Amino acid sequence: MGTKEVSETAVEKVIFDGLTEIGAEGEVTRAATFEDLDLDSLDLVELAQIIEDECGVELDGDAVKDVQTVGDVVELVITRAGGASDDG
Repeated sequence: MGTKEVSETAVEKVIFDGLTEIGAEGEVTRAATFEDLDLDSLDLVELAQIIEDECGVELDGDAVKDVQTVGDVVELVITRAGGASDDG
């Protein structure tokens, strides 16, 4: 199983581009909340699919239920990509 090198910059670009693609309203920044961007849970599911396709990181409902901002998603993807799994 191949692992992709996931840099913060690359992850941020995938997420920012993905949010724009799914119709985020306003300026996409790390501090922006999904409410600010007028995104609903279906939009987040679509974003999770883009992240999985582009970064090889799977985000399930449990993983994303607590994220509030774009930055939270960036951090989550980087953590998951790094294989950190000691949050149990």
